[in-house]
This record gives sequence, structure tokens and C-alpha cells, in this order.
Amino acid sequence: MQFWGRRLFLENSRVSAPISETKYIKASNRVSVYDFIKLAKPGIIISNSIAAFGGFWIAFVSSEKPLTGLAFFMTMVTAMLGTAFVMASGTVYNNYFDRHMDAKMERTRSRASVTGKMPPALILTYGSVLGIAGLVMLYSLNPLPAILGLAAFIFYAIIYTVWVKRASVWSTFVGSFPGAAPPLMGYCAITGEISVTAVMLYAIMFLWQPPHFWAIGIRRKEEYRAAGVPLLPVVKGNHVTKVKMIQYIAVLVPVTLLFPFSLGTGHISPFYFLTALVLGGIWIKKGVHGFKTDDDVKWAKDMFVYSLIYFCLLFFVMMIDSLVMFLIR
Repeated sequence: MQFWGRRLFLENSRVSAPISETKYIKASNRVSVYDFIKLAKPGIIISNSIAAFGGFWIAFVSSEKPLTGLAFFMTMVTAMLGTAFVMASGTVYNNYFDRHMDAKMERTRSRASVTGKMPPALILTYGSVLGIAGLVMLYSLNPLPAILGLAAFIFYAIIYTVWVKRASVWSTFVGSFPGAAPPLMGYCAITGEISVTAVMLYAIMFLWQPPHFWAIGIRRKEEYRAAGVPLLPVVKGNHVTKVKMIQYIAVLVPVTLLFPFSLGTGHISPFYFLTALVLGGIWIKKGVHGFKTDDDVKWAKDMFVYSLIYFCLLFFVMMIDSLVMFLIR
């Protein structure tokens, strides 16, 4: 009703509005490049692309016959764009299926998929073109990253979005399976096979996601409640969610410390070890502080921001350290 009422108002406005005003109204309802970008959830794409490049880079520096020059550049661009396109395809489909739910949430109700600015058919076409283009690019490198990308898309866009997100309190846990695919895809774009290192990268990404997204859940709990999403903070409350967040972080930290052993270089970097330990320790300390605070929303925002800092710094140090370790082996 809101969309149709707005449309009727605009049509009536054209009768009495000046020509310049009418042109402004028409232009404001055109689908813009920004609408397409926003629909793909660029924040998610950027963070996942960092992880994908981390996997790609670690596979590259650990390769017995690393690519050089133009071959390296073209492989890197193809792998990163292919992975980003497949991820964007999943988020666009997610927006399509969630458009009625998003209309009930303040932070999502302005999306073109919700307002009606972008028709459902266009959304599906956009998502499909991104997905097909991404899979073709990944397959041109080798079949494995394309297979992983297709599996992640189906799991995220269909199983998670359409079914689990609407039915289970553990949707964040389930969504972490496809969400952890980017570093695995980036790694396999070079190697064409899954190794212990690839599994460790997947595990790190998997364990990082629940505390990151539950922080959003606590901040936006009432919005999720209004939309009918049975997220953990909505169903179990903030206290239980805080406990689960700390549990995941507590498991994540030792996994990050064990990561260098998967490289098989025979060297363990004190710099990486201390960095991963300090970053993880700070996150745990912040998590424990959540049981002492009276402002859960402010605490959750701090946890969310730090989770991004942790993620970026960890992968950056991981990439630098892996290069150094293979140079001195």
C-alpha cells in the first residue's frame, strides 16, 4: 500500500507540478548505479574480498612454481572479480527473497528492492548475471573454485535465506558455512586443490562470523523482532548471545595460533604468533566487558567495529608473515 500510494501521489503531482519539478520527480525514481551497488551489500563484498585475497596470496607465496608477471596479474584479477561476483550474486538474491522482511527494518527499508524502485525481475536478472559471470571467471582458472562458489551460492541464497533464516535461532551458525567460502575459493584458484592450509583459512573465517553478526543482532534486536527473524538475541536474549560470542572467539584464537603450522615451512613467526594472540585477547576482553555494561547497544557496536579491525589486521599480518616465512625457508 505504501508503494502504490506513493506512486499515486507522484502521478497526481505531475498534473500541477512545473515541468522542472516533474523532471526531478521522474529522475529521482530512476534506478541508479548506486542502487545496484547498494543491493550487492558492498560492505560484505569488501570484507569477504579481503579474505579471498588472503587465501589467494598465501597459496601464491607457498606455491612451488609461483606465477610471475602478467600471468600472476591476470589470475589475481580473474580470481578476485570472479569471487566478488559470485558473492554479490548471493547477496542480491538475498535482498530479493528478504524484500518484504527488510521493509520492517529501519536500516534496510530504503533499499531499492524494498521501495519498489528496482522491480523483482530486474533484481533476479542482475543477481543471475553476476553469478554466471563470476562462475565462468572462476572456472576459467580451474573447476574447484567455481564448484565451491556455486555450492556457497546455493547454500546462502536458498538454504540459509529462504529456509533457515526464517525458521531457526541458529541461522547465523548455518550461514557461516557459505560465508567462510571466500578464502577457500581464493586459495583454490591458485592450487586447484584443498589442503590443510585451506581448511585452516576456512575455519578461521567460519569462527569469526557468529560473534561479528551477533553484535549486529544485539544492536538491531528490536528490528529483527519486528521483522520476525528468530535471531539468537531475539529468542534467547543478550546474555546467552554474549556467552556464545565469547565461546566462538575463545575457539578462534587457538585456531589462528595453529595456522602457521599448516604452511609446512618449519618456521613459526613470533611476530604473527604475538599479533594473533594480542588481537584475540583484546576481543575476548571486550566480550567479557559485555557482562558488566549497562548499555548493550553501545557494547555491541564496539564489538562489531573491533571484529572488523581484528579481521583486517589478522589477514594482513597473515599474508605478510606467510611471505616472509617462505622467503627464508
